[in-house]
Amino acid sequence: MDDTGRIRRPLSPTARRIVFGEPFPGPSELMLVSHVDRAHLVMLAEQELIDRAAVATLLAEIELLRAADFAPLQGIEARRGQYLLYEDWLAGRLGDRTAGILRTGRSRNDLNATVLQLRLRLPVERLLTATLRLQATLLGRARRYAATVMPGYTHYQPAVPTTYGHHLGGVARALDRDLAALGLAAAGLDTCPLGAGTGHGTAIPIEPARTAALLGFERPAPHALDAVASRDVVLRLLSAAAILGVTISRLGADLLLWTTAEFAFLDLPDELVGSSSAMPQKRNPFLLEHVKGRSARVAGAFVASTAAMHATPFANSVAVGTEGCAGAIEALDAAADSVTLLRLIVAGAKPRPGAMLARAIAGHTTATAAAERLVIEEGLSFREAHHLVGRFLTEADDTDRRSSGTPVVPQGRRIEPDALDPASVAQAARYGSGPGARAAVEDLLQRRAAIATELAGRLHRWRQADIDLAAAVAELTAAEPAAVLARAGQAG
Repeated sequence: MDDTGRIRRPLSPTARRIVFGEPFPGPSELMLVSHVDRAHLVMLAEQELIDRAAVATLLAEIELLRAADFAPLQGIEARRGQYLLYEDWLAGRLGDRTAGILRTGRSRNDLNATVLQLRLRLPVERLLTATLRLQATLLGRARRYAATVMPGYTHYQPAVPTTYGHHLGGVARALDRDLAALGLAAAGLDTCPLGAGTGHGTAIPIEPARTAALLGFERPAPHALDAVASRDVVLRLLSAAAILGVTISRLGADLLLWTTAEFAFLDLPDELVGSSSAMPQKRNPFLLEHVKGRSARVAGAFVASTAAMHATPFANSVAVGTEGCAGAIEALDAAADSVTLLRLIVAGAKPRPGAMLARAIAGHTTATAAAERLVIEEGLSFREAHHLVGRFLTEADDTDRRSSGTPVVPQGRRIEPDALDPASVAQAARYGSGPGARAAVEDLLQRRAAIATELAGRLHRWRQADIDLAAAVAELTAAEPAAVLARAGQAG
């Protein structure tokens, strides 16, 4: 039942999918392997290294398997793994000579490295897209709440007046660096390992640039050993995502604190809270706990990957290519989910300006501004002014407890830091990029646009490559390109 009495509307569908649903789907191993096979076979035929009729026969059989989502292989024991089960099936259907064409000028080493690059595309696209959307939401809310005064905190204690918009804008700035790191790491997906063979090339005159283009890469690998020995693209992606996870977890911790009844700075709508099975009054901001917890998965995956790859020979290696990459896809998906949940919270949270301002006043957050005023107006050193204001507030606290008298600081100076307006103090903090500066975001928006454009270009190249490969397969098999595309399935 969606209506619990306390919470009248159901959880957001996006949040429900992330928290309670299935993991984000991706192409199967055999779908990706066969996708590489198609490009490799097209290249072999175009280079006239293999008889076109034999290539067409093999491609047609592969297309049938892909159209059936490899259903004929289901239920068969894969005693040597899915890949060899697939090869054995083709050999059983077409004979060893025809099926064996697949191994011409290629190794499992460069095939596996290429498949990994294809597998990484979808989670990287999701993570970059989710982070760009979060940053856009933060910037929008930073502008909307640029004048919404609240306490700035240090050591969980009220410190100085700031604004909710200033806080969100600071996180948006941190995300700028996270996006830059992710974009740089994602550039590692533009190089195709196919053609490197075992790590030492081949004497067969293949054309790696053609297979790279058919698979949506910008270029073939410039060095065969590096192509099959390195999986640093995984390390770089996980490293950037782990740092991003730290950034979003810190904002998640802030927002979780500010939604408590003790702070009551933020209200969340029904769609972003959960109920209690026992306590009818509860409105739990549990999505923020998912943000904090789930974003840590990628840090764990990064540590596991670096440990698996550390001190291994610089060659093809199971420890590197298999064990070192095992958790990467799930971790990147978890990071994207965490970013998405945080975006929903930032977009849906409504500040309570009265509570924020009241706490800024009660927390004596204008004390630093009072000390600065003594420096400017009375010529004191800041150390002297700091001491005087501190003494004043101490006497004020004592006076409150005694409920009589007016505090007077030594030397007869009377100052009342709490009489200063927190909003005016925040507005006056124009220097050093404080909340009064309303920091310009044009440079940030330009960098964000550049990353978004780069991502869009990469996606376009991947999609166009699928179309070009389908057309090439159709030409060889005398099939309609549209029909080939329709049964191609997810190719990454």
